[in-house]
Amino acid sequence: MSDTGFKLRLTQQQNYQFLVEFLDSGIPPITTDEPPPLGEDAGPNPSRLLAAAVANCLAASLMFALKKFKNEPDPVTVDVDVEMVRNEAKRLRVGAVNVSIRLGKSGAQFEHLDRVLAQFEEFCVVTQSVRDGFDVKVSVRDSEGALLKA
Repeated sequence: MSDTGFKLRLTQQQNYQFLVEFLDSGIPPITTDEPPPLGEDAGPNPSRLLAAAVANCLAASLMFALKKFKNEPDPVTVDVDVEMVRNEAKRLRVGAVNVSIRLGKSGAQFEHLDRVLAQFEEFCVVTQSVRDGFDVKVSVRDSEGALLKA
């Protein structure tokens, strides 16, 4: 991944379904959707994508840290349990993302495992961004380009 960022485009297909295009890469587009009663579950919704991003980033960071010491952790599996909660205003939010990573070999087979486990989360871009928070700027324009919200 580039240090300079990346670009996406979401285009509404119907109702709550969006086509997500990865504009600066050859990654094929995906469809996102909301579950019923709003959508048709034609693809993952943003909460599922967020949980997948956190889990995938953690697993990749752990694999990178292990492989740095010539360890081969394959096959790795990751289970994710997401807790949805209501905030004070009764709005639905992701309350917690519980990630359970299982390595394909016993712990005794890995070199420098204590060091790896102590630091791998620090290299996870997504998890650390969510934990630390980040700025999200929002603007809304109409079909003629008039700025409705900045």
